[in-house]
Amino acid sequence: MRHADLDAFLAYNAAGGFRAAGAKGVDQTIKVIGLRRRIAENMAASKRHIPHFSYVEECDVTALEEMRAQLNSARGNRPKLTMLPLLIAAICRALPDFPMLNARYDDEAGIVQRYGSVHLGMATQTTSGLMVPVIRDAQDRNLWQLASEIARLAEAARNGAAKSEELSGSTLTITSLGALGGVATTPVINRPEVAIIGPNRIVERPMFVPDGLGGERIEKRKLMNLSISCDHRVVDGWDAASFVQALKKLIETPVLLLAD
Repeated sequence: MRHADLDAFLAYNAAGGFRAAGAKGVDQTIKVIGLRRRIAENMAASKRHIPHFSYVEECDVTALEEMRAQLNSARGNRPKLTMLPLLIAAICRALPDFPMLNARYDDEAGIVQRYGSVHLGMATQTTSGLMVPVIRDAQDRNLWQLASEIARLAEAARNGAAKSEELSGSTLTITSLGALGGVATTPVINRPEVAIIGPNRIVERPMFVPDGLGGERIEKRKLMNLSISCDHRVVDGWDAASFVQALKKLIETPVLLLAD
């Protein structure tokens, strides 16, 4: 028996046979400076100036995940596809019908600038804080090109090698916590943009699906909630909901992502 084992045994008995709930931590005072301070200021300004509203929809991503697996099995030397490039492709497909979402609002000048190109901000967690590298002209890239650019920009952001022009000029942002994405999110808009999209984690649940004979059967399906926050000064609730429904159709019928 080690001395530490004896100490643990004595502490356990001194507590009446119950182990303490946890270890005591250390009090700390941390000055908010640099990137962390800029992030705090930007988030505060966004919430202070923008009247946010959020909308959440559930999407069946079973077919999308099956297509992703098939594409990855034949990818060769190309980068492995995650869910993110597929979602970005769906966003780029849907946006032309909803130009008010791919925009920036200069509230001081009272001007909304809509963009034809999708310069997609990609919220990325780094050791220095949240950074938003930008995928330029995302609408012009195929799935493999999107995957490559996502990996390149994320690595540059985490290594502190991202250039200033790669961290500015986004017209719409997507933010994802991957497996930690929770059931739903209410993301804060990346000002001066007017919308931010937040996919949540994928879960498996039993669902009623058509059985092909006019009835229904229970089947295990992969489901993901899709959240969006919008600037209510520029985007109406109907438009946000309609955009997400358009995304839902593309996500649940993924062959549309590969069609001309």
